[in-house]
Amino acid sequence: MSSSPDPRTTTATGADVRVRFCPSPTGLPHVGLIRTVLFNWAYARHNGGKLVFRIEDTDAARDSEESYLQLLDALRWLKIDWDEGVEVGGPHAPYRQSQRHDIYREVLDKLIAAGAVYESYSTTEEIDARNEANGRAKQLGYDNFDRHLTDEQKAAFRAEGREPAWRLRVPDEDLTYVDLIRGEVTFPAGSFPDFVLVRAGGVPLYPFVNPVDDALMGITHVIRGEDLMPSTARQLALYGALVDAGVTTFIPRFAHMPLVLGEEGNKKLSKRDPKADLFLQRDKGFIHEGLLNYLALLGWSIGPDRDVFSLEELVAAFDIVDVNPNPARFDQKKAESINGDHIRMLAPEDFAARLVPYLAAAGVIDETPTPAQQAMLAASAPLVQERMQLLGDAPGLLGFLFSDELAYQEDALASLPANADEVLVASVGALELVPETDFSAAAVQDALAGALITPVDEGGLGLKPRVAYGPLRVALSGRRVSPPLFESMELLGKTETIRRLGALVEHRSDARG
Repeated sequence: MSSSPDPRTTTATGADVRVRFCPSPTGLPHVGLIRTVLFNWAYARHNGGKLVFRIEDTDAARDSEESYLQLLDALRWLKIDWDEGVEVGGPHAPYRQSQRHDIYREVLDKLIAAGAVYESYSTTEEIDARNEANGRAKQLGYDNFDRHLTDEQKAAFRAEGREPAWRLRVPDEDLTYVDLIRGEVTFPAGSFPDFVLVRAGGVPLYPFVNPVDDALMGITHVIRGEDLMPSTARQLALYGALVDAGVTTFIPRFAHMPLVLGEEGNKKLSKRDPKADLFLQRDKGFIHEGLLNYLALLGWSIGPDRDVFSLEELVAAFDIVDVNPNPARFDQKKAESINGDHIRMLAPEDFAARLVPYLAAAGVIDETPTPAQQAMLAASAPLVQERMQLLGDAPGLLGFLFSDELAYQEDALASLPANADEVLVASVGALELVPETDFSAAAVQDALAGALITPVDEGGLGLKPRVAYGPLRVALSGRRVSPPLFESMELLGKTETIRRLGALVEHRSDARG
């Protein structure tokens, strides 16, 4: 009985490192899936190795071309590239399992020739009956009965019209490997029975095709989620057989990343949780740099007391052995905060350009902005870059600058003080005295401070800034929160600013009847 890792395990490092991302095209991409490809990508790039992107699409009932296209969309938006695989090709094409059945048949033939697999004719009912007769728990499943079938028995089954499945002859010894994240792991001998690789009728199963693809594509490191860790025992058993049969020369190293938990309790983040929906997060206004930074923190850290880093810094520092095996909790607020940090790191022109899709989707500007819209966006974007966490906030923060038709929000109207009309009228009077040619933020601030903040005995209203400027913000934007007030007035210009202040006075008058 052996309890040591297989000496045929790869020792590949540096440029010899080959990792893979092999999703099934089912449903929308979710953040757990993206963390998997991120860690594989970062490990490949850190080592100067290769990332292979293949598609596991053998489940015709669940797989869809739409989901495949969404995966491509997701990776392209995230700017995660790959060296071999779908869309880019490579020496191990095709990279979709549905196109590799002849390859699987060839590998099965090699395993048959090596005596690593055997024909199995047992039905589920027959297995259950034997377990019951032998006092063996039904949950233990298959009893390795067909291992010992004679040629006469096989011929008799075939004569009945039965087609065999093919099962791996699991070695009768402990299987041990060193997990790059969790350390040494041993699966005791007899902890699982001989398992089916190919169903009756020739349909290859996931426990067969996944390791076979890894073997044929030279994958050296399998980096995946903790939930797949139980399948590692079967993969080690099959890998041993693949080496013996001459299909490959080594066994890959494995690393199992920690679970991602939801914000409450200790349950895995559900794929149906809105926070797990990658495209929903994109629609909210995450930029790829911010989201990938946060996802990297779900199990890994670049250093103590440091959460914000660039993708270049991630690649330079990332090593899979530094990943923490303990579960990581998805924290939406922290994710948005980190995203805001990355938004502030963008060059102003880049930031403005990234706002366009969000403003256009809300009908604030045209999909291809007009020269006037482009000029307003270039001037106004810097006003909100320092305070924005999500690009999806842009229509609410900047929309008032692109339209003279305002809809006052209820909470904004409710926030107005009793003397709002007095403040608005006094502001109009002060701004009318500012020359059109000098209607700058500084000049506007000086004029309004003189009228609203200056003490009463000096000719002003003697108000505190919060009370003085709140009604003006509502008048200009229709909201309680807006870009800096005086800069907004400068962008709107003297005529439009005064018109909006008067419009709110009229609106309040009409509301009172």
